[in-house]
Amino acid sequence: MFDNLSDRLGSVFASLKGRGSLKEQDVRDAMREVRIALLEADVALPVVRRFIDEVTEKAIGQNVLKSVTPGQQVIKIVNDALVDMLGGQDVPGIDLNAAPPVVIMMVGLQGSGKTTSTAKLGKLLKEKHGKKVLMASLDVNRPAAQEQLAVLGEQVGVGTLPIIAGQSPTAIAERAINSAKLTAVDVLLLDTAGRLHVDAALMEEMKAVAAISTPKETLLVVDSLTGQDAVNVAQSFAGEVDLTGVILTRMDGDARGGAALSMRAVTGKPIKFAGTGEKLDQIEVFQPSRVAGRILGMGDIVSLVEKAAAAVDVADAEKMAERMSKGQFDMNDLRTQLRQMQKMGGLGMLAGMMPGMKKAKQAMEASGMNDRTLLRMDAIIGSMTEKERARPDLLNAKRKIRVAKGSGTQVQDVNKLIKMHQEMERAMKQIKKMGGMKGLAALFGKGGGLGGALGGALGGGGAAAGGMPDLGGLGGGAGGLGGLPGLGGGAPDLSKFLKK
Repeated sequence: MFDNLSDRLGSVFASLKGRGSLKEQDVRDAMREVRIALLEADVALPVVRRFIDEVTEKAIGQNVLKSVTPGQQVIKIVNDALVDMLGGQDVPGIDLNAAPPVVIMMVGLQGSGKTTSTAKLGKLLKEKHGKKVLMASLDVNRPAAQEQLAVLGEQVGVGTLPIIAGQSPTAIAERAINSAKLTAVDVLLLDTAGRLHVDAALMEEMKAVAAISTPKETLLVVDSLTGQDAVNVAQSFAGEVDLTGVILTRMDGDARGGAALSMRAVTGKPIKFAGTGEKLDQIEVFQPSRVAGRILGMGDIVSLVEKAAAAVDVADAEKMAERMSKGQFDMNDLRTQLRQMQKMGGLGMLAGMMPGMKKAKQAMEASGMNDRTLLRMDAIIGSMTEKERARPDLLNAKRKIRVAKGSGTQVQDVNKLIKMHQEMERAMKQIKKMGGMKGLAALFGKGGGLGGALGGALGGGGAAAGGMPDLGGLGGGAGGLGGLPGLGGGAPDLSKFLKK
């Protein structure tokens, strides 16, 4: 979503970081570019003015202009201001501190993704919070709206209120509350009806449902692709209903990001959740500091680690570590890693979370390397026999033709995959020579932590502020994502493996 804004801000800050000293006019010129970038990103004008004034005031202070690294200081000020704009460091989470059933009412316009968000939130509360959840659709206007929630409930393993035709929204709300009490439900999610626009009938219906259910949380679901109109809708709802937070959907889209950046400042309501994809597990707690990091190209390592923890099975990871320590790495191991990457959101999402991975992402796009490539590679491995997966050296010309036909690919695709595997296998053997996983851990322990280790191993430009390595050179050719098909390659050594 924030790609264009991130590019613009990146070029502004690159010019600042390249100077040994800054003058007041340099900062003001840079802030003018930042103002244009924010306005182009569809951020509300009053929010932009307040943001620029705050940053400029701090950035032209003597502590910044006279510091050793003025460019870095300005970036930190912008980062802190972005975090404040998005909601601050302490964003209130979902409030479940009440006698069960805790009622959460979902409101919003039609087509904003309310029903899907209800199912996503139900799944999140069940799996991450360990709550027993019941969902009820109060939408009697949209055809098959109640049936849609019932189907989604089956998919996420969350109970839904049985449908009784002809009931009014308030009657359904009463029945849902009674049912939740009888079945000892912890959280009751009420999916209210939407309209094509904010009108009196919609507000009256929501007020009536709220009067009966007394919700602990009233969450407004808005589509971030609608830009500033999403902020206007939020203002309209906030004036009529006691909102406690906002869920922004389609945060993975190609919108300019103005809704996310303006929402908190204009409405005063925190963004509590963000929908990051169409799948029912693609919802995450909105963290302003992480979003600001992504906008400024600093990555989001914490979210990356969380995704890895959710996607990687501990037993599989231990088994893989044991095999790596022995220098073993066959096609089954490669397939496991490819599937873990898919579970974590695919190549594009992973690259977007890594610090300085902008060039790598561009190289991937230029070479046609995308999530479909992962699927093709998985299909190629799936077309091999068990013996061939365990011993890829058995793959002669005849077998390669059979595998290519079985997977619907070309022989050259099979060769690329085999070459990639060979490079990674050699890297595993080098790890074994270094003393296995303990030796690798010792490597990462040198030179001031992860930053120093990667800085040396990659032959990069040393660690940046905070110990994070400057990974800006991961972009192209033989110095890029080495063994991945279509992205160049070279001598299969440990540095290339670490780059992968």
